[in-house]
Amino acid sequence: MDFGTAIGLLAGMAIIAVGVVRNGGDLFWFFNLNSILIVVGGTFSATLVNYPLKHVMNIFRVAKNVFTSEEYDYQNMIEQIVEKAEKARKNGVLALEADLPKIEDTFLRNGIELAINERDSGLLRTYLRLELSNIERRHSMGQEIFFYMGAYAPAFGMLGTIIGLIIMMNNFSGAGNGQEINTMAFDVAQKFAQLLSGMGLALITTFYGVLLANLLFLPIGGKLKRKSENEMMLKNIVVEGIISIHKKDHPILIREKLMTFVPRTERQTEA
Repeated sequence: MDFGTAIGLLAGMAIIAVGVVRNGGDLFWFFNLNSILIVVGGTFSATLVNYPLKHVMNIFRVAKNVFTSEEYDYQNMIEQIVEKAEKARKNGVLALEADLPKIEDTFLRNGIELAINERDSGLLRTYLRLELSNIERRHSMGQEIFFYMGAYAPAFGMLGTIIGLIIMMNNFSGAGNGQEINTMAFDVAQKFAQLLSGMGLALITTFYGVLLANLLFLPIGGKLKRKSENEMMLKNIVVEGIISIHKKDHPILIREKLMTFVPRTERQTEA
């Protein structure tokens, strides 16, 4: 469980609630079903227009990833690769075939299997890079959907506000019949009170749009992007390691090359 995501969402909602209450507001004022329908329904409708249905329906599964914590142990992966490099240098790449069932990481296992069957290092690199590109494209699709939703939500919030203002103005101007207006037989103060109340209600739609975009959609897209970057760095380490094993580079040189991917602050110094 990634508690940072949950804490961030709860803290954001709490800060807004405290801000409303401390300014003398009532939280109930900020609940309006029609506004929620316009913003949420409009955002998902626009997303359906922009993306295939299967991709939009997949966003709930993708969104679950922001609540799960994944630790990428770059050091351990490098040590696994170096260990395989030592064995391949002594006994040949074919000797790694017996180790395949023991390798837990699917990408590393498939890559080594490909290295065993492919003689050309150039083609091996092409195949691995193609697989890496396909994984990155799948990741970017989920991120992109949330970024677009973050752009749609404020727009539909503004649209809902405009709709509310138009309805409010029309109701205000047509509040009475011609005789009542001519004789001023209605309470101006009361009508202006209704006007201000309706204006506040119309602005709630913009509030929902801005809130959903900046507290939910855009942060989720950003979190998915960060997680994807960490995973892709690990897979880049694997790709370079497999190619080095295939070329029978010295294990010490392989370790030094792969350690360049790891930030200096995360590198463990050997005793």
